[in-house]
Amino acid sequence: MLRVAIIGASGFTGVELLRLLALHPGVEVVAVTSRQYEGKSVTEVFPSLQTHAYSNLCFSAPDIKKLSNLAGAFFTAVPHAAAMKVVPELLEAGAKVIDLSADFRLKNVDVYNEWYEPHLCPEYLDEAVYGLCEINREKIASSRLVANPGCYPTSALLPLIPLISSGIIDINSTILIDSKSGVSGAGRKALLATSFCEVNESFKAYKVGEHRHTPEIEQELSIAASQEIKVCFTPHLVPMTRGILTTIYVKPIEKISTKDVLKILDDFYCKERFVKVLEEGLLPSINMVKGSNLCVIGVKVDKRTNTIIIVSAIDNLVKGASGQAIQNLNIMFGFDEYLGLDVVPLYP
Repeated sequence: MLRVAIIGASGFTGVELLRLLALHPGVEVVAVTSRQYEGKSVTEVFPSLQTHAYSNLCFSAPDIKKLSNLAGAFFTAVPHAAAMKVVPELLEAGAKVIDLSADFRLKNVDVYNEWYEPHLCPEYLDEAVYGLCEINREKIASSRLVANPGCYPTSALLPLIPLISSGIIDINSTILIDSKSGVSGAGRKALLATSFCEVNESFKAYKVGEHRHTPEIEQELSIAASQEIKVCFTPHLVPMTRGILTTIYVKPIEKISTKDVLKILDDFYCKERFVKVLEEGLLPSINMVKGSNLCVIGVKVDKRTNTIIIVSAIDNLVKGASGQAIQNLNIMFGFDEYLGLDVVPLYP
């Protein structure tokens, strides 16, 4: 039984980790941290987790020195800048870490400093493996530090990487990525901008031309293309709890049919349980993925404008965060990749 701890377990990604790990037969959650809820039981803070797995589990203070010897694997579900303060100590204690923040996703420290703030331990950036499971599985398996991808990048990279790698996309033309996310993507902390009255019956773009996930997307696409790629990325906030629907517009090198684009994606992902490519004529919706670790992809080629239009759907808290983190854990420790994650989507 693998002993696991969650640093920062009181947010949405933390409770989602707990929900899914309760289904994992090879894992025991031995510690969860929260300054706000220190001393309180997990089931008191999250009544939805009334399961025997957590009947005696309480939140503790994030004393990393004390916790580092309790578990072999750690999820750091804390904001950026907080993870880099604790991850080195966990690694030095011999633990393996899956970090859900942005602190170890970007390889170039100057890029991180530009989009976030000065990095405190840039020496770990080269070592960290970008945890997009279907793309980097072999590297993840031998890693002790995995940078779990962001939710928006996951929704864009899974459909784009196979197409860029195949050479059918004109990467010198603008790649447009238009994403809509549920409010849970903003986190559990109370904020005016994501309060009910501000969000209900509203729909808005935000961080236009400056969202921090942009360099993450560009980094991974550039690796796939073996040359620098820039994207135009615009996120939107929609009045729903969870889910991301991303629509991507790219130009092909030459005219191509919807069927041919779908074949490239289907050939790439035919053996993947968590990526589903829809048949021609079908496009994904949030209801296809809610609560699950799935990414569902659909394609339509607009022959009139010679544009490939790709639509993907994920649950931002599962495939976009905690589910993918558990998938990374499974790969790192040699478990069946689907343990704890074989969940049928919620409907309605």
